[in-house]
Order: sequence, then structure tokens, then C-alpha cells
Amino acid sequence: MRALIADPGELSLADGRLRCRGETVDLVYNRLVDFSLGAEGHEELRQAYLADAVVLTPNPRNHALFADKRNLSLLSDPAAAEILGARTAGHLAAVPRTQLLTAENAGALWGERKGLFFKPAGGHGGKAVYRGDKITHRVWAEVKQGEYIAQELAMPTERRIKVDGEVQALKLDVRLYTYKGSLLLCAARVYQGQTTNFRTPGGGFAPVFIV
Repeated sequence: MRALIADPGELSLADGRLRCRGETVDLVYNRLVDFSLGAEGHEELRQAYLADAVVLTPNPRNHALFADKRNLSLLSDPAAAEILGARTAGHLAAVPRTQLLTAENAGALWGERKGLFFKPAGGHGGKAVYRGDKITHRVWAEVKQGEYIAQELAMPTERRIKVDGEVQALKLDVRLYTYKGSLLLCAARVYQGQTTNFRTPGGGFAPVFIV
């Protein structure tokens, strides 16, 4: 299987085929953070996806269904969860209560900010996320202008790990990697700081043992 690493500007759509450097492209593994493909320079890839000329993974539809954080406002609402499907409602109880940040509720959410975490709806990698108890008036003014969600603060669990001979308490979260509803892999991310990262000494991926 031949693979190319390319800038989206190198892609062109002609005669129903997506091409790159003279070669036909069947599949694009999308590493762009423009999840809706609406940014300038991504037109050819967007047109190829809409014309079903290429397999795009992940694609805008998948991101909208599974990764847009605005969906959490429904999944964390018991009444909405029942409407979505009573069979799943009980399994969603662990989802922290989430609200869309709007002009109407911004004042109330500012008053409750110490118990909230603010995240951009289409964000990734912990960028532009803010703990409410650390947010400043200047940053809050910017957050109100964007598409943000306000989520109940869920404190991460911790594990004591020896790093360079010194025992430290590191945070962790557990990731479940699935395909078509089946679990493929279970792993933990160990870190320090406001969001998960790979920079923490002694941190990174860690195995998970199911007992």
C-alpha cells in the first residue's frame, strides 16, 4: 500500500477522482483540525468527500456525530437521553452535566464558574480549554464570543508513581478504543497539569488491567 504525506493544497479533484502528485488517492487519513473542511485551501478535499470520490477518515459527519462536544449537552441530560434511547440512558449517568454557553446563560455560568470547565465545541488536544476557577475576565470575554460548552468539573483520579526515585501523584484518565461497538484496546493516559499531555516526566500511556 503506497502512502503519501501531503498538504491539502496538493490535492485536486478531476474526472471524479482525487489526485495528489499525479497519483489517484483512494483514502485520506485526515490530520487537519478543520473538522468541517470549511477553511480556505480545503475545498478540493471537501468536494471529493461530498462527491464520494474518496474515503475520508475521520470525516465531517463522523466528527459531528461522535466528537462535537455540543452533543454532551444532550447526553448528560437525563430527559434528552431517554428520548435518544432509554436503553442507553443509564450508561450515560457518568457524563458530567454539560450546557451550551449562550448569551442568555453566560451570567449564570460565570457565577458558577468555580465548579465548571469551559471547552470549545470543536476543540481538540486540550487547546483553549479553561478551568472556571482560574479564568480571568479578559479570557471570559473571549470565551463568550466563541462556541463553548460549560461542563461540570470532574476531578481526575490519581496514582502514585515513582519517577527518578521520588514518589509522585500523577493524574490519569482511561481511554477505550472501539470499532463498531466492540472494544479493541484499553489504555490510560498519565499526566500532570490542566489537561492530558505527553510532556510529564513518568507520564504518557500506561497499561490497564481489568480485574
